[in-house]
Amino acid sequence: MSDPSITSTARREKRRAHPSQFDLLRERRFAPFFATQFMGALNDNVFKIGFTSLVTYQTAKFSGVDPKTAAFLISAIFILPFVLFSATAGQLADKYDKARLTRFVKSFEIALMAVGAAGFVTHGAPLLYLCTFMMGMHSTLFGPVKYSYLPQHLNDHELVGGNGLVEMGTFVAILIGTIVGGAAAGISGRGELLLAVCCVGIALVGRVAAAGVPATPAPQPKLAINWNPFSETWRNLKLARENRTVFLSLLGISWLWFVGATFLTSFFGFAKDVLSANPDVVTVLLATFSFGIGLGSLLCERLSRRRVEIGLVPLGSLGISVFAIELYFASHALPTQTHLLTIGEFLGHAAHWRILADLFLLAMFGGFYSVPLYALIQSRSAPTHRARIIAANNILNALFMIVSALMAMLLTKAGVSIPGIFLVTALLNVVVASYIYSLVPEFLLRFIAWALVHTFYRIRLVHAERIPDEGAALLVCNHVSYVDALVLAAASPRPIRFVMDHRIFNTRFASWAFRHAKAIPIAPRHEDPEMLARAYDACEAALREGELVCIFPEGKLTKTGDVNTFHHGVTEILTRARPSCRWRCADYGAACFRGTRTRAGRAR
Repeated sequence: MSDPSITSTARREKRRAHPSQFDLLRERRFAPFFATQFMGALNDNVFKIGFTSLVTYQTAKFSGVDPKTAAFLISAIFILPFVLFSATAGQLADKYDKARLTRFVKSFEIALMAVGAAGFVTHGAPLLYLCTFMMGMHSTLFGPVKYSYLPQHLNDHELVGGNGLVEMGTFVAILIGTIVGGAAAGISGRGELLLAVCCVGIALVGRVAAAGVPATPAPQPKLAINWNPFSETWRNLKLARENRTVFLSLLGISWLWFVGATFLTSFFGFAKDVLSANPDVVTVLLATFSFGIGLGSLLCERLSRRRVEIGLVPLGSLGISVFAIELYFASHALPTQTHLLTIGEFLGHAAHWRILADLFLLAMFGGFYSVPLYALIQSRSAPTHRARIIAANNILNALFMIVSALMAMLLTKAGVSIPGIFLVTALLNVVVASYIYSLVPEFLLRFIAWALVHTFYRIRLVHAERIPDEGAALLVCNHVSYVDALVLAAASPRPIRFVMDHRIFNTRFASWAFRHAKAIPIAPRHEDPEMLARAYDACEAALREGELVCIFPEGKLTKTGDVNTFHHGVTEILTRARPSCRWRCADYGAACFRGTRTRAGRAR
């Protein structure tokens, strides 16, 4: 029987939870914010792509502009404010109400686009370069607000879905902005005026959307602002390093930006020199890449069961490398062309569909990789300095993107082809991922548990909310199978410290995983009283630190599914840990494999 009070609470929680992440788009706490950030990303790309297209194909109208370096210069000018001002932006987002900051940033955008419109109409390159820098500053100011806003308005079960929608929206905005900016710039005689109208109009729509963003109180209203960007940048990076998992997650996200920037900036050259296709095909490549990222971001919620599932991160990094390597080989199996292909001609070759499939799947796995990392950073960063952690992330992202551009330029000068650059990036991704997972085995172990359980079993969770999201807790479980721990690890929303028999703990080949999972070996008193004492001490210390500990107190597998006699260990652990610990008892085991389900029983 279940506790009626707990059951009614669970029902209320279920009613409050959104059955789909798309339902958030009807909520005032999310929809205006989503529209605001979407319009901002859209305007960034309409402006940048429009400016780049004009100075590349209509150079004569812009004095003092080198078309060969203009694209790199525009990108560098846009990224520079992220390096210089992200630390200051993070402080502002922690000190002031995020709704007020959002409205200020969008009003600032209208003024910037008025300057940009004047630059387009008068063909003033200096004005447009200035506007590019200021748009970079606009995005720098909004970045910490964008990602620290979500945890203040979404609960833990909505965080992954909300991040997925934001990631999807961002890449769709990039795609639409690329198409609109390029198409408008290509209209002879009227392109500049059309770009000016589009940019100002999008900024106005964004400001209207920002008016609906709900109040978001500042977590540190008394924070003293350090206006020195260099010392504050260093302090933010030190602040991020205080939480090792969060800092390595920041590096992981920045690495994805390194990989993504390498591919995205290569698309124009890839289309012309490798695919023998005209500029319109670049739009097809960008659309394919954007749809892949969008789908991967949206699928994260379903695959992770509405929680932060870091097991998807290794899956994402594996898929990125596999399909980047496949893209290299696919690029060497293309038919020879005598002219630049149109979109219709490009899509008429089966070999080109292989290229598109590789790009789509590579991007989709990129979505699997990025969304859980963003959600992990948001959930594990202290609310008092969460925005500054996001600012540190923006700084690292910008630095990694600059290094990406330098690497691509050096490899190109060394005679490496664009597919060769893709291959180098894929192999570097394997090295970087292996290094990160060796430093934080939690990612890899979570992936192994998630993959094995979801491959071989169909799990239905009942009363999963009884496992607390934070704080010390002891799980006391019936033992029906040797994979009970694996199923529990995959089903739990947080890492579990398992107490296990020392013989299993020292099993050859598996001991590495048990040690990195911080399992606690235990032995009967008559076999090794010192190990038993150490196990009790380790359990007490883990619970005092607020961790989740699991023990199978029967000491053996059940043959009938019924609960056997408990050993005295669980009593000893509870006696030591009280009052800091809550405990939960699984009355039908971690997994009843006749029904392949997990069931958390009532608290006793």
